[in-house]
Amino acid sequence: MRANKIIAVIAFVLLILLLGYGVMLAFTPQPSVLQGQIEAREYNISSKVPGRVEQVLVRKGDQVDVGDILFAISSPELDAKLVQAQGGLEAATAMQQQANNGARQQQVTAAKEQWLKAQAATELSLKTYQRIENLFEEGVVARQKRDEAYTQWQAAKYTEQAAYAMYQMTDEGARDETKAAAAGKTRMAEGAVNEVNAILADSQMRSPKKAEVSEVLLQAGELAPSGFPVVSIIDMSDAWAVLQVREDQLLQFKQDQSVMLDIPALQQQVEFTVSHISVMGNFATWRSTESGHDFDMRTFEVELTPKQKIADLRVGMSVLFRADKLNEH
Repeated sequence: MRANKIIAVIAFVLLILLLGYGVMLAFTPQPSVLQGQIEAREYNISSKVPGRVEQVLVRKGDQVDVGDILFAISSPELDAKLVQAQGGLEAATAMQQQANNGARQQQVTAAKEQWLKAQAATELSLKTYQRIENLFEEGVVARQKRDEAYTQWQAAKYTEQAAYAMYQMTDEGARDETKAAAAGKTRMAEGAVNEVNAILADSQMRSPKKAEVSEVLLQAGELAPSGFPVVSIIDMSDAWAVLQVREDQLLQFKQDQSVMLDIPALQQQVEFTVSHISVMGNFATWRSTESGHDFDMRTFEVELTPKQKIADLRVGMSVLFRADKLNEH
C-alpha cells in the first residue's frame, strides 16, 4: 500500500514536470525561418526579322559561349529587297561614274567638228559680204543684196559662237551640282543596301553571353513574328537569392550586409550579400489579425548575391535564412 502511494507521488511529480516543460516550450520564442529561392539573369533571344525558323542549333540544357549561333530565320521577302537595293546601288553608281567621266570622246570630237564647221562658214560669209560690199560701193548690186550678205555673215558668226560654247560644255563634262547629286543618290542606294544587310544579319542570332539554354520556344519550320523570343538562355554566373520579408522582420537586413543562407539542395551554407531591398506590390501585403495590432504590414523583396561562385547552383533552389530572434507582433 505504501509502495503504491510512492509510485503515485512520483507519477504526479513527473506529470507536473512534463506539463511545466511543455508550457516553457510553448512560451519560448522559436527561431524564425525565412524561405526564398535562387534566381538568375535570363535572356530571351529574338530577331527583328519576321519569317520562318530555318534551323535551331541548340537544345534545352546546352551550354553556349558568346557568339555561338542559336537559330536562323529565313525571309525570302528580305532576300528580294536585298536584290532590289543592290540593283539600285549599281544603277546609282553607274550614273555617278557617268557624271564624273563626262561626255564620251566621240561626243567631244563631234562638238569640236561642229564648231570648226561653223567657223569655216563664218569666214566664208565674211568674204562674201566683203565682195558684195565692194560691188555695192561700185553701184553694181542693190542695197538689198548687201544687207542679205551682212545678215548671213552675222548669223554665221552667232552660229559659230554657239557651236564653240557647245564644244566647251561637252569638253568640260557635267556640272559640279550634277556630280554632287549623283554622289548623293549613290550614298542613298548604299544606305538602302546596308539597311537590308543589317536586318538580314539579325536573321542569324548569336548568344550574347556564356550561358545555358533554358527554353526553346519555336522549332524549325515554325513562323516567328518580329521580336518573338525563339530561345531563352540563363546566365548562372549572374545568380542571386530572393527573400520575401515582412516589414517587422526587415531590421535584420541592411544594404551590403553579409548573411549566411542554407541551400538544402546542395547541403551547403553560403555567405550572401544584401544587394537590393524594395517594397513589393499591394497584392503582397500581409494583414495582421492579432487584437490590438490591426494594421497592414508591407512585404519587401530582398535580393542577395553570393560572394563566391556556387557549383551546381540551379534556378529555383530553395534558400533558408534562420533568424535567432524575431520580434513577435
